[in-house]
Amino acid sequence: MTAKEVADAYWKENIRLISILLSIWAFVSYVCAYLLARPLAEVMIGNLPFGFWFGQQGSIIVFMILILVYAVLMDGIDKKYGVNE
Repeated sequence: MTAKEVADAYWKENIRLISILLSIWAFVSYVCAYLLARPLAEVMIGNLPFGFWFGQQGSIIVFMILILVYAVLMDGIDKKYGVNE
């Protein structure tokens, strides 16, 4: 492979990973937090409805997990294409 082909393959894999993680982020942000708020409100965690808890705490936890997943997977992609630090 030429340097340009390697760079293009690296960029394509990077964009694919970002697209997948952004899709998960959008699903959690909009579908789970807003559209499922009413059905989740019937389930209680302590004194709070699960919909409120998920919107406030659960989505933040998911976002932090997404950051960790991105860092780990991107490190692997960097090593695969020889651009790691």
